[in-house]
Amino acid sequence: MFTPKLVSVLKEGYSWKQLQADLTAGTIVGIVALPLAIAFAIASGVTPDKGLVTAVIAGFLISVLGGSRVQIGGPTGAFVPIVYGIVQQYGLDGLIISTFMAGIILIIMGFARFGSVIKYISHSVIVGFTSGIALIIFSSQIKDFFGLKMDKVPTHFHEKWWAYFSHFDSINPWAVAIAVGTIALSLLFTHFKTKIPGSLFAIILSTLAVQLFNLPVDTIVSRFGDIPNSIPAPSIPALDFDTLQNLLKPALTIALLGAIESLLSAVVADAMTGSSHRSNMELVAQGVGNMASALFGGIPATGAIARTATNIKNGGRSPISGMTHAVVLLLIMLFAGQWAKLIPLSCLAGILVVVAYNMSEWHTFKALLKGSRSDVAVLLTTFFLTVVFDLTIAIEVGIMMSVFLFMYNMSKVSGIEQITGPQVEGKESDDPFAITKYKLAKGIEVFEINGALFFGMAHKFKETMGVVERNPKVLILRMRKVSLVDASGINSLREFIKRMQHAKIKIVLSGVQPHVREELDKSGLIDMVGSENVLPHISPAVDRAHAILEETGR
Repeated sequence: MFTPKLVSVLKEGYSWKQLQADLTAGTIVGIVALPLAIAFAIASGVTPDKGLVTAVIAGFLISVLGGSRVQIGGPTGAFVPIVYGIVQQYGLDGLIISTFMAGIILIIMGFARFGSVIKYISHSVIVGFTSGIALIIFSSQIKDFFGLKMDKVPTHFHEKWWAYFSHFDSINPWAVAIAVGTIALSLLFTHFKTKIPGSLFAIILSTLAVQLFNLPVDTIVSRFGDIPNSIPAPSIPALDFDTLQNLLKPALTIALLGAIESLLSAVVADAMTGSSHRSNMELVAQGVGNMASALFGGIPATGAIARTATNIKNGGRSPISGMTHAVVLLLIMLFAGQWAKLIPLSCLAGILVVVAYNMSEWHTFKALLKGSRSDVAVLLTTFFLTVVFDLTIAIEVGIMMSVFLFMYNMSKVSGIEQITGPQVEGKESDDPFAITKYKLAKGIEVFEINGALFFGMAHKFKETMGVVERNPKVLILRMRKVSLVDASGINSLREFIKRMQHAKIKIVLSGVQPHVREELDKSGLIDMVGSENVLPHISPAVDRAHAILEETGR
């Protein structure tokens, strides 16, 4: 469970042919990752080199230690609104500390084996916040897309768009042309079987055009200065308890989103390659990668679905390709930074608009809107909160809504009913163990619980069993369909048994499943009823009920 896939690959035997394929795929992914790493960093409110450092340091470690053969780690669009918000509120030092803390949380989640639990987050929640993030990324690129002459872009969604509308009279047509051309090339190249994406051609063409014709558009160097040609020395900002307390919430958000994003990417990769990842080891690797990224001044990293898919499509089948991608980015940073700094910001804006469109999952969003009311409610609430407030609130509320709606739906399909008496005669005729197939003496009644006996159904159990008007002498409670019982269900059952015992009514439990019986035994309910009155199915339960009648002489 906690063995990196790299170790497994090397133990299985690693061929020269596969090494060549991995080196080729890693080189291509490294080139693809270059503009994305820079663009995500700028969109997040930090300098371009922070994105490159993250892709190099975190990307390398995630591949070395990860639980997936082909996962590519680095900065992603999902983190843009989170990182931007943290930088605006706490500064770069606050971001570094939050990222480091998130790494620790991810490692704890991995060793606590939370990898499989995260997979159960509602699909509506995931689509809701992913689509919301896509809209936020799109909104954050309007200034550079249109080349607007304006100061600092506001943080909040509505304030951002109000500021844009107030400055649309300063549109730069050259910036618009470059951004639109970038989008056109990116979309056009998707129709060709080429290993190099259209965005890279757009970067080369737009950079050359700006330099040759001295076009009046902002570039990386004009706004941020030179891109450093070295990896900074590791360091960590000064820490105190108040700072850690204030940054715990952002750190939890980074960790949760990083875990979800990386495991979703790993699942997609498994489907494409036919392999299987180790989710808990992947979380540990993500944690180490984020801690290291923070030490070198980087931003949060996670599994990147698009880059992982590019790796697979170009023949990458081992962590060597991911490691190669990081090395290629390092070489570009060391030896080609003087050219990368000339990239027009409107070109990067065009790239991020395409990223936002691909992230939006509008086909899935549209399909979910035709689903159940509960799914639609969760989807729209998560989407709205992500856009208007922040991702932390959106995920928290979305998950809570999913849980409560699930409990509500579970309670609707769960219940308890009386299955003896003239009003239900013949109702179970197709059931080989139907109670109507047994001759019951007068004074015996049978009730059956259907579904989970949990806190969402506890009130229904109390209401149903509270209206037992005819006092039977023996009551058989069939539990063959009870798959789950929790503390509230046990408490309701205990209160009911006490009430029946007070009324001198004997209780017989029928068909209690082994794991449910274990819980009842721990709570002392088996002792209350008497182990001789807990039977495996209805036949011995009916015999026991008749025996009780004879014993009591009734």
